[in-house]
Amino acid sequence: APVESVAQISSMLLDTDPTLDPALAEKARVAAAEGLVLLTNDGTLPLGKRPVAVFGRVQIDWFAVGYGSGGDVKVPYIWNLLAGLRDAGVRVDDELATRYSTWSAANRPAFAATWGEWPHHFPEMAIDAADVAAAASRADTAVVAIGRAAGEARDSILEPGSYYLTADERTLLDTVTAHFSRTVVVVDAGNVMDLSWVADYGDRIGAVLFAWQGGMEGARAVAGVLAGEQAPSGKLTDTIARSYEDYPSAPNFGHLDVNVYAEDVFVGYRYFETFAPDRVLFPFGHGLSYTTFELTTEATTDAAALRLEVVVTNTGARAGKEVVQVYTGAPDGALGKPARHLAAFAKTRLLAPGESETVRLDVHLDDLASYDDGGATGHRSAWVLEAGAYPVFVGTDVRRAAEVAAFEVPETQVVRHATEVAAPAHAFDRLVQRRGDDGSAVASREPVPTRTVARAERVLGSLPAELAPTGDRGIDLADVARGAASLDDFVAQLTDEELSLLARGDVTMDSPLGAPGNAGVLGGVSASLRAKGVSPVTTTDGPSGIRLSAYASLLPSGTALASTWNTALIEELAALHGQEMLRKGSDVLLSPGMNIHRDPLCGRNFEYFSEDPVVTGRIAAAVVRGVQSTGLSACPKHFAANNQETNRTRNDSRVSERALREIYLRGFEICVREAAPRTIMTSYNQINGVWAHYHHDLATVVLRDEWGYEGVVITDWWIENAVDPDFPALEDNAYRVRAQVDV
Repeated sequence: APVESVAQISSMLLDTDPTLDPALAEKARVAAAEGLVLLTNDGTLPLGKRPVAVFGRVQIDWFAVGYGSGGDVKVPYIWNLLAGLRDAGVRVDDELATRYSTWSAANRPAFAATWGEWPHHFPEMAIDAADVAAAASRADTAVVAIGRAAGEARDSILEPGSYYLTADERTLLDTVTAHFSRTVVVVDAGNVMDLSWVADYGDRIGAVLFAWQGGMEGARAVAGVLAGEQAPSGKLTDTIARSYEDYPSAPNFGHLDVNVYAEDVFVGYRYFETFAPDRVLFPFGHGLSYTTFELTTEATTDAAALRLEVVVTNTGARAGKEVVQVYTGAPDGALGKPARHLAAFAKTRLLAPGESETVRLDVHLDDLASYDDGGATGHRSAWVLEAGAYPVFVGTDVRRAAEVAAFEVPETQVVRHATEVAAPAHAFDRLVQRRGDDGSAVASREPVPTRTVARAERVLGSLPAELAPTGDRGIDLADVARGAASLDDFVAQLTDEELSLLARGDVTMDSPLGAPGNAGVLGGVSASLRAKGVSPVTTTDGPSGIRLSAYASLLPSGTALASTWNTALIEELAALHGQEMLRKGSDVLLSPGMNIHRDPLCGRNFEYFSEDPVVTGRIAAAVVRGVQSTGLSACPKHFAANNQETNRTRNDSRVSERALREIYLRGFEICVREAAPRTIMTSYNQINGVWAHYHHDLATVVLRDEWGYEGVVITDWWIENAVDPDFPALEDNAYRVRAQVDV
């Protein structure tokens, strides 16, 4: 029923209960554990019953999540690593643990009051060689915890304490590895950091576990895996290169006004596997277990699809899970292609020693098409399968995948006709793949195709028919719901002011119309709209939890979830999260974050999933299905090419239409087609000179016309003032609404 007063709404939604759903907490712990990636292990892990000395202040001051709206959750508890290890029954050296606990309590990390000025790391406690030697006399295994954080408006930087180790951390590793025969390093971070030191230390470090920020239960999950309660099963969703300069985005990241996506479609492993395999420290999809697996593949093919049956057998002595990864290659053709790209994946159930499971996966030929944005194939603005062989590889990471079958395309085929969208207005040279005399892939540069479409004609050609205003006819929104009136009938009776309110929402964050601490309210933001049955719709931040004044669960970061490669688990977690939304008063969860990890320095990478659009799209679809199973709405974001936090509201992402479609929009497309989100959020940045919240090509042509999206599009969170260049009478909100960015 319509609510008459703002005070009545706020009093109804006030929540001070710190109790969390134990089922959600347990599922969060399971997800955090499955997202841990064991990078190296010489048998030092699991710890078992050996006495352990734990070094590094992060064992106490654990980074549970990154900074900003994606992690700022009022959570009643957060496990740290020391408590988790004790809970798991690990024999921790109490004398060293007491010293760290006492020092940490007296040296609490200082957080800047200014938004975006949070610390990337916490300074280490000084510890001398004699103290380390004394600890080594009491314990035979050392665990060293190193932590990093970044976040919204806070990119990582190429300095010690952010991307690189500090001198104190180096000294700590030097001293510990000199006195302990077994050393384990736990990296507690939301973003990839420099790991070249892993190779430097060689066999002096027995195991490295990358612990993606796992929320309130994350450190407990780490402790359980270290102790051997379960085997690690996470896999990297990013390539870890030998140095930052090896990443193809490195020369074109961090600029204030313009970032040129000159690497084009060669993002992450697509670049490294094609041009620089020797510059990889840990390949995409990599992750070890405490057991071993054998894969046997049978493939059957027809003209449209390849069907794979992969028998996964646990050949080791411990129970574990494995991820089957399917990659495809492609002929060079006129476009030039990456050596491999991910086509499908699936995770097994928990397999006991000697147990097998048959994993069935389909690869559809149409999904292997490339986008021709310049007409090189003779088919401009189309998805094209160029003639030649398309090999299929199956394995447990991009490097270990072995060829099992191939498609043969006898002549070039157009899979899907499209239309030019969001093409660059400014010329630049992009990376292309060509062949040298010896047949090896050569990194070449060619001019990017630039814009040819007349936007004004496109916009005028897609305008809907006008509705003649009727004045108030007493039609309630409930009348529309039961079929007694049409939505057009309802809308036609609204005043200009009511229409503008529907298109703007409440302009205040923490709106009194919603649960305290909300991100904003849309819909019934005026008494007149509420009287017509339009309810206030409450939005809340959250990729890692519901951001309200109420207590809520702090869940694993986006990268942690994606590193599970377990869509069923993530959907179950998201469904429980949706139930918490119902209890807390959230209607729209501003999640999942699903921008591509173009560069390891992007501060919000912890919220996002991967450098790969297939992983991104499928994980995001699982989140959306889970949340929306409750009847509420998820809100994938940020649409699109939001790959840098520095000057994010002014920055222009200049990217080819091919890269936009194959890399930066592809995950959103998968999510829309597989999960039908009810809400999508645009990004702050410009895409080829047009702010995302004004982008008719993206919000109308691609999202609605091509993909069939039927939901609401909202901005993040404010807009930049601008006049429509093709229709000067339209500016700001009118410019935005014309693009079908709704609220």
